[in-house]
Amino acid sequence: MIVLPRSDRGMKRLLYALLLPATVLIVVGSLTEALWLLGIGAWMLIGALLIELIYRP
Repeated sequence: MIVLPRSDRGMKRLLYALLLPATVLIVVGSLTEALWLLGIGAWMLIGALLIELIYRP
């Protein structure tokens, strides 16, 4: 088992905290055809991916 430093665990938690609602918003937005939900979900996904790309330990 790999033990991550405290800051790495916090960043992973932040990444998952952005990815989960983003996927829910994208799915709900596509099912209800609400473009504003799709837009919010897409921007949350973009933010999560940027955090993952920038913060590489």
